[in-house]
Amino acid sequence: MIDVSIAEGRSPEQLRGLVAALHRAAEESVGALPENTTVIIREVPATHWSKANQTIAERQAAAPAAQFTQEAPVETAAE
Repeated sequence: MIDVSIAEGRSPEQLRGLVAALHRAAEESVGALPENTTVIIREVPATHWSKANQTIAERQAAAPAAQFTQEAPVETAAE
């Protein structure tokens, strides 16, 4: 079983592509049979996921302000 938590906001096509890529990775890297591979994607709301005591939603809201004041960009790539 491959269980992925990801911030919500991807399109159905993007999520389908992720599922396909995870299946391929399991098959190619460990020889898993497709019929024995289960993928679960859990989409987490941006208000329910935090890192360093700041939610994704809070970081996203701060990003335009940071760009306006020429501060360092806010990290969001991992979510």
